Amino acid sequence: MEEPIRILFVDDERNVLRSLERTFLDENYEILTANSGTDGLQTLREVFPVQVVISDYRMPEMNGVEFLRQVCLQWPDTVRIVLSGYADSASIVSAINDGQIYKFIPKPWNDDELKVTIVNSLERYHLNKKNKELTDALQAKNAELELINNDLERMINEKISKVLMQKEVIMRVQDITDAIPVGILGIDTDGVIVQCNREAEKLICGDIPCLLGYRYEEILPKGVCTFIENIPTKEAMSGRFIINENEVKITVGFLDSTNQKGTILVIDRA
Repeated sequence: MEEPIRILFVDDERNVLRSLERTFLDENYEILTANSGTDGLQTLREVFPVQVVISDYRMPEMNGVEFLRQVCLQWPDTVRIVLSGYADSASIVSAINDGQIYKFIPKPWNDDELKVTIVNSLERYHLNKKNKELTDALQAKNAELELINNDLERMINEKISKVLMQKEVIMRVQDITDAIPVGILGIDTDGVIVQCNREAEKLICGDIPCLLGYRYEEILPKGVCTFIENIPTKEAMSGRFIINENEVKITVGFLDSTNQKGTILVIDRA
């Protein structure tokens, strides 16, 4: 629902206010009047919104420029116009230049020109209002985007922390397995070596510093491979073999859990 269009006229001469009311009698505006700056401020406190405020310059107690300056401070979205005689024009030039007042209309005014000024003022008001709405919407989107970015950064940091923690755990597990005096070899379901401790490297082939990533058929003797492939059940079995001129005992076990599946070889010097 569109907001009603309200225009406030402020003048200490009652006949001027009546004349202005008659000028806009046939217009679709809600005309408000006040006979002083103080009454004008009170009207603005009681009625909202008021899009255009037109004030006479020469008024007792508070002149029009000071009144409109107060309007600007408290209701900055209003379009403010000063209405005064030519003799007062020099007194309000600075106020216009400061941006407190949109336009100066001399007395006596031309009704048609005044109506055009009102139309232009309302266009200015609605344009400023639309710009403010777009600015507010953009700020809201930017704030929302900032929250998303903060959440994303937090998730990334948590992921990095988790990865670093997992890496640290893996390194500790590797340190432990390297300290075990028997060789340990882990083979996944695709036949790739995914776990190997230092003793296994020494026993199998000392010239290859790391066996990870190799297929077990590339590393182990054919007899050991045949033994692994022909175990009839998933139960652990042992056998004696010669690997790298070392007689070893190999025990084969199977890992079959929810998270991991594969074959475990424990290699011990015979």
